[in-house]
Amino acid sequence: MLNFYKDNPDILFNLKNMDLKEIIGLKENGFSDKDEYLDAPSSTEEALDNYALVLDLVGEIAGEYLSPNAAEVDKIGATFKNGEVAYPDAINTIIKRLSDANLMGFTFTRKYGGLNLPKTIYAMAIEIVSRADASFMTIFGLQEIAETISHFGNDDQQSRYLPRFSSGEVLGAMALTEPDAGSDLQAIQLKAFQDENGNWRLNGVKRFITNGCAKIILVLARSEEDIEDGRGLSLFIYERDKDMKIRRIEDKLGIHGSPTCELQFSDAKAELLGQRKRGLIKYTWALMSGARLGVSAQAVGIAEAAYREASLYASKRIQFNQTIDNFPPVYEMLTDMKVSIEAGRALLYEAARMVDMKEGLEHRIEIHPETKADLKTRLRDYTDFEQLFTSLLKCYTTEMANRVCYDALQVHGGVGYTRGFAVERLCRDARITSIYEGTTQLQVVAATGAIMKGTVSKRLKDYESNYGLQQVPELFEGAKKLRGMLESAIVHVQEKADSTYIEYHARRLVDMAADTIISYLLCISALASDKKKKIAALFISKTIHKIKSTLDYIRSDDKSLIEFHRDIIGPEE
Repeated sequence: MLNFYKDNPDILFNLKNMDLKEIIGLKENGFSDKDEYLDAPSSTEEALDNYALVLDLVGEIAGEYLSPNAAEVDKIGATFKNGEVAYPDAINTIIKRLSDANLMGFTFTRKYGGLNLPKTIYAMAIEIVSRADASFMTIFGLQEIAETISHFGNDDQQSRYLPRFSSGEVLGAMALTEPDAGSDLQAIQLKAFQDENGNWRLNGVKRFITNGCAKIILVLARSEEDIEDGRGLSLFIYERDKDMKIRRIEDKLGIHGSPTCELQFSDAKAELLGQRKRGLIKYTWALMSGARLGVSAQAVGIAEAAYREASLYASKRIQFNQTIDNFPPVYEMLTDMKVSIEAGRALLYEAARMVDMKEGLEHRIEIHPETKADLKTRLRDYTDFEQLFTSLLKCYTTEMANRVCYDALQVHGGVGYTRGFAVERLCRDARITSIYEGTTQLQVVAATGAIMKGTVSKRLKDYESNYGLQQVPELFEGAKKLRGMLESAIVHVQEKADSTYIEYHARRLVDMAADTIISYLLCISALASDKKKKIAALFISKTIHKIKSTLDYIRSDDKSLIEFHRDIIGPEE
């Protein structure tokens, strides 16, 4: 039987070697559930065994049922008729299988039917599902909606909504963007007001809403008419009724099984989630952190699928009396693809660990307020790490996935451009990952401040202090060289004290930071695997030359693009 968990040695390696002990302790609260719930673990080892069993089940469903139908799902796509959206039949079948397997409540508590699993394990599951069919990830991965209700909803909201998510009765969506407010969420104009009975009502249009046909939607709306910026926004739980119309679905390049909807709310009844005026500054930020993780896992899954298609094709395609994977131009492409995917996977799981640690510490303080003073500094650090890592992650993995898919199609040659091979679908599906849930350019903006204030250096110091990297001296020396070049670049840019200059080099600094962190993570992996030593050696060797070139450019103080861009792209004289 095909199993997309068991057939992936790198996922198995990471689950075995990742440091999850503290995360498990925080998530399980001292294993206090073991007396009440049969599936609750009583030890770290038992929790890890449970994670493997869940991933095994996800891998089986993905390999045996989801992947074989991906091409037909892409061909048929979600359809729209008489105001209603229909998934392809295969999607409905998979939703039922996952629901029957109790896999629709990954991260929230057992009290409401959830599995109480860490985000790190959820990221693995999303990657596995995305390798099978990237479009289905936007249904499976939107469990984050329930997670947000779990974090910020009151007891009544949690008890009414969460069991329905975990049973698969309802699916979720988040309605943030509008026709005139895409990336700029502070510009949202959809209105929320209270009627004469105190009920909240929604009026306005949302556009580009992934899975907008879902039963439960979190809607970001302007609840304070006198406040024009993000402080005037609140988040609402909306359960679909006659007062919201789906006006259309988008005709998209890829992820055809996923409906992207335009929604019209007309005095639609909703309920406030959490507190007024905190919809963007707190709740949506938390929601987007999970969304960045989900899309990054989706990107890694797509890249894994594309690499496997290219590797298989190259091992069978004979030219000049030998298979093409024997030619250096081809095997270099394949090797770079494999190294890039394992690098992205390492960053994905580390970013997920940062999210798990931050949320776990928050939960520990919530249920044990007396620990707040002791945990305050660690929580602040992991909050910084979460914000940095999730932004760096989405930059790296989504751009990597597009590059891997591009090269995978190139390996196929002309046939890759036809619909007879899966790689053309993967190329189309990958393209959205660097756009939705915050474009690469927005992730750069989000990450730059943390880089400039030293958050990367703080994390790298932790790696140097706690992981015994001296045991892989040649690799560690290379990683330290990368750190030195990154820090030199940061100092050089800071000394200019020019915001335009910082913005100009922001993408370069972000790429340097991601590459440096990945180098350290691969050094850590190399401690447990000879193959990982070779992966790390290849990655670090190429990265040193790349970052040296970037540093040289930054130090050159070449401002010609800043000075001349308007002359080049402006109106012709």
